[in-house]
Amino acid sequence: MCGSYVQSVSGGRRSENEERNDEEKMDPFNDREFLAKFIDMFRELSCLWQVNHPFFNKLRKRKAALEKLLQFVKPMIPTADITYLKAKIDGMRSTYPRERKKVQNFQRSGAADDVYVPRLWYYDRLHFLSDHSEPRPALSTLPSRLPSTSAEASDVQPGTSTQVDVEEPSLSQVEHCSTYFLS
Repeated sequence: MCGSYVQSVSGGRRSENEERNDEEKMDPFNDREFLAKFIDMFRELSCLWQVNHPFFNKLRKRKAALEKLLQFVKPMIPTADITYLKAKIDGMRSTYPRERKKVQNFQRSGAADDVYVPRLWYYDRLHFLSDHSEPRPALSTLPSRLPSTSAEASDVQPGTSTQVDVEEPSLSQVEHCSTYFLS
């Protein structure tokens, strides 16, 4: 059996995986009941996730909302701070779109027999993020359709310029300008 071991308090040997599993069990974010309440509270504080919310860009309002969430988390995790909370929220917000993309890709594939089941037990609870996780349509100043032939390109289109032939100055015009600037 290959692996490193750590000495437990009782003197027995435990693998690093067992230690990691114990730490994960102690993390309240792995507790379904706690995480469900956390997500519900996060959903109510829409200024933290809803881009169109009037307070979304107001730093003080967002910080106040994060403090409210922190008050909920502190009894379970006394060392938690705003940075820790933001990391947990960012983790949920980045995991949800990945699972959602898998679900959508599976639906698009047309596999009627198989249905992708999200691995996140709280996937449905985060569904409120779906409206706010879609990419915004790109703004473009280019025409929606580029001309395919030179005849189409010669048509005057908004935002395009036409080439104008400019007459080169004659030698006498150049001489006149040079005497004007030199005197």
